[in-house]
Amino acid sequence: MKTLLSAFILGVGVSTFAAGPSAQDLLQASDRGRGGIREGITWNITLTTTEEGDTTVRGFRVKAKEHNAFVEALSPARNKGEVYLFNDRNMWFFKPSLKKPVAISSRQKLSGQAANGDIASTHYARDYTPTLEKTEVLGGEKMHVLLLKAKADNLTYDQIRYWISDKDKLAKKAEFLTLQGKAFKVASMEYDNRLRLGGKEFPFVSRLVIADAKFPENKSVIEYQAPKVEDHADSLFNVNRMSR
Repeated sequence: MKTLLSAFILGVGVSTFAAGPSAQDLLQASDRGRGGIREGITWNITLTTTEEGDTTVRGFRVKAKEHNAFVEALSPARNKGEVYLFNDRNMWFFKPSLKKPVAISSRQKLSGQAANGDIASTHYARDYTPTLEKTEVLGGEKMHVLLLKAKADNLTYDQIRYWISDKDKLAKKAEFLTLQGKAFKVASMEYDNRLRLGGKEFPFVSRLVIADAKFPENKSVIEYQAPKVEDHADSLFNVNRMSR
């Protein structure tokens, strides 16, 4: 009996150690590097799109707090004054020629392969149900490969296959999937920025490349500049104030 009990205890210990972080824990940790924090945060974006050989460049300033984001168009000149507002899982658009904001979808194309929702902060741990599919090596790093399924039908993507590094818990690759599980866009992320929070520095996304799964030469590159923790009033994310 003593031998069997010892073996049982040892077995539990080995199993617990081998299990590693849960899919939800991995997703929660990875969100931080893509703006998914409770504190207010501001950064600038340069969005460069190449489609059928033509290139366009747009600039934005993003102010985010928890699950909300206020996005101002900075360039080109014809788009200045346009505002995209993310309030929880709802989204509105306003420009000076409109009398009031209009509701839009985060799935709508913003530019090339980039959807409206791609320019806001990432809160996948809240918005998706994760399942750990496998582990594999990508670029010399051990990766946890998660399948994410949307919890609501107004999210940017229905399903995502997501590669999170075992070492730094940062997301390095994503496949955006149809409901049938077929990849229609592929993304890669880099983290050369640093963000200081609570007296500590951590990596923050610097580059997101989103490419068409069939025609990878058609792509949108989002570059993130000057991220900083900054307090934002809750009123900034009030849709009723957009047209004032």
